[in-house]
Amino acid sequence: MAKSSREKIHKDEQRVIKALEENANASIGGIAKRCGFSRQKAWRIIKRLEQTKTIWGYHARVNDEKMNRKGYLLLLKLKHLPVDNELEEDIVKGKLEKLAKKQKITIEDIIWLHGIYDSMIVFYAENLRKAKQYHEILNTNLDGNVIDSQLLEQMIVIKKDGFMNPEIKENKKIMSN
Repeated sequence: MAKSSREKIHKDEQRVIKALEENANASIGGIAKRCGFSRQKAWRIIKRLEQTKTIWGYHARVNDEKMNRKGYLLLLKLKHLPVDNELEEDIVKGKLEKLAKKQKITIEDIIWLHGIYDSMIVFYAENLRKAKQYHEILNTNLDGNVIDSQLLEQMIVIKKDGFMNPEIKENKKIMSN
């Protein structure tokens, strides 16, 4: 395949990805129209992006207050562990999710970091008490591998997943108090 063809394919994929990031709920026709493609071309690009795992999935952005939940971030600093350690394997196999499910916690993200902390877990809990319980259970179940951890509560979400909070005008009043 010619270099210019690969570049064009990549450019077309980027246009479709941008359209999906702005509205993943749009119809194939809507995405095609926004990108200037036929419906068939848009559909083929989306299927290829899904098959190559460029697109992992789709989700709705919801109002956490209306779902009766609060957002939390848990930062973890871990012991220096050898490569291919048991802790990494437990995390990849879903140990954190299993512990969360028992506590009625919803994990949104688990991210390895470079910096002061090694990992960040973004999750939702009914209240701060439940979040602290999960934090303690996690520290206990990670077999002493946690050197330091910080539990942070999300107070006001201004922008999430690329979307501005539609209720930000009300939240601005909270920030000024």
